[in-house]
Amino acid sequence: MPAVLYEKRDQVAYITLNRPDALNSINDELAEGLSKALIDYRDDPSLLVAIMSGAGRAFSAGADLKEMSNRGQAGGTRAMTSPLGLEVWKPIIAAIDGYALAGGFLLSLECDIRIATERSRMGIVVTRIGTIGEEALLNLARMIPAGEALYLFLTGSHIPAAEAHRVGLLHKVLPDREALMKEAEAIAEEIKLAAPLANQAARRLIYMGMTRPPEEVLALATSLKEKLAQTEDAKEGPRAFAEKRKPVWKMR
Repeated sequence: MPAVLYEKRDQVAYITLNRPDALNSINDELAEGLSKALIDYRDDPSLLVAIMSGAGRAFSAGADLKEMSNRGQAGGTRAMTSPLGLEVWKPIIAAIDGYALAGGFLLSLECDIRIATERSRMGIVVTRIGTIGEEALLNLARMIPAGEALYLFLTGSHIPAAEAHRVGLLHKVLPDREALMKEAEAIAEEIKLAAPLANQAARRLIYMGMTRPPEEVLALATSLKEKLAQTEDAKEGPRAFAEKRKPVWKMR
């Protein structure tokens, strides 16, 4: 079986990390499969939203430490597949059922909406293997209160889904996997109602705002808004609203 399952249905990309016996830890095969899936999702104009999940008892437990140990690699030196690094500006929903730890936790932070089952646990845990995970440190400190981020880093512990929801890491907690995927698909349907190019611009600006100076973000926002105003979709949105129908987006 491939380490990543990839399926397309009704303008939705389904990306499933598929090493359940290893808690979907990220080895070379999984990293390569995930990169290929994300690039295809990014470049396929028929796809408007992705749902990322993990097979078995985990979303992902992070880097495959056994593979790293066999190579003599130090903690934190494995290059992780990154949606933002690949400039995937389309929306991604993380459907978490089980563990989302270390690099798997970092991967979930690069998804726009995170939902999880009650049995799920989340945590950065990298300080317990002697590294800091600088990307997660910077992103997390901007997403939740600094004290909560410091607790996760300084203790290296992981927290249950209910606690992750309380601090703002999760949008919603569901009872089981069936309910989780149903909710993910419901959110995907809501996302499909929004103009795809506007969604991509918003995602790009929000993540850019975490790391770039305000004046740079404002300049890009002005440029993107001008470009959006010239698209067919900018006319289709108001027209569909006036005609009380679902919009037909052209992505141009």
